[in-house]
Amino acid sequence: MNAVKSVFLLFAGAILIWIGMAVTSSPIAPQAWVAPPNPGLTGDFASNQRLADVLQLGVPGIGPEDVACGPDGRFYSGLVDGQVVRWGSDGVVEPFANTQGRPLGMVFDSAGRLVIADAVRGLIRLSQSGEITVLADTHLGVPLAFVDDVDIATDGTIWFSDASMRFGFDKTLLDFFEGSMTGRLMSYKPETGQLRVHMDGLFFANGVALGPDDEFVLINETGLGRVHRLWLKGDKLGQRDIFVEHLPGTPDNINFDDRGAFWIALPSLRDSLDSLSDKPFVRKLMSVLPESALDAAANVASFVIAVNLDGEVIVNLQDPELGYNYITSATPCGDTLWLGSLHMPSVAKLPLPSTN
Repeated sequence: MNAVKSVFLLFAGAILIWIGMAVTSSPIAPQAWVAPPNPGLTGDFASNQRLADVLQLGVPGIGPEDVACGPDGRFYSGLVDGQVVRWGSDGVVEPFANTQGRPLGMVFDSAGRLVIADAVRGLIRLSQSGEITVLADTHLGVPLAFVDDVDIATDGTIWFSDASMRFGFDKTLLDFFEGSMTGRLMSYKPETGQLRVHMDGLFFANGVALGPDDEFVLINETGLGRVHRLWLKGDKLGQRDIFVEHLPGTPDNINFDDRGAFWIALPSLRDSLDSLSDKPFVRKLMSVLPESALDAAANVASFVIAVNLDGEVIVNLQDPELGYNYITSATPCGDTLWLGSLHMPSVAKLPLPSTN
């Protein structure tokens, strides 16, 4: 009986210490939010095995978050240790540069230079020889905390996301636990250095993609499972609306294939996050747990969709066995769809699915 009592007292003491740490040491000020409707894996999002047979190509590190199609016919990606690597049709991966940060979204400009959303360094550019230029790392004197994805308009304007003004890449989960919604859509004009905020108040601003003829720009709002649209031309110039909503997963990067489809990667399902939306104190308790325990709580998926110009789902790719998982990007390069992941030691590819 005394042994049972001792175990109970130890357990109770641990709980009290945990609560005390959360109250006194938590780095977040959690906010409640209303989770949008979540259809789950039904209808357009029904589970399937279309990603089960993707081909993987190993890279010398972890986390090739995005893939860029190079004008030289090679493909480029960035890893968690700052490496930018590239490979050609022979599949031989070689180092290209190191940003000394965390390269995430990337795209080539019209001059053949690689523009990178680097979560640590800011918005940067690599020359063809690998020389680094920092384009923007502050706004109004405040550091850009979490530059995440990027796309470039025909006129050279660089559109990019700043995922959070509160937490950087190494504290990503804390932004979701806090729910303070400080993400932004921004633009940078290389010829003038002008930096502008076009949207703010986003719950983890993520993937960015320009539409056909640069008529609009899209930005993924990961925490609420939706995609915003900002009109850049025509009668709706300056207006914004919701392009896609009620996604069952957490949209990460988004890419346009010039054939009328946007490819959206969904690295995890939304249900775990939704269940905590009205429980700020629970999230405060979770914020002081080890990161390994928090990662284990994520509902990881192997999930990519394509939507048409009306925001309708036209392709649904999944793998319940999670062979290649936590997919953060789906990049069309010619007739191939390249996949990136925040957790895998490889990129993956499959023939570009038909969107007819």
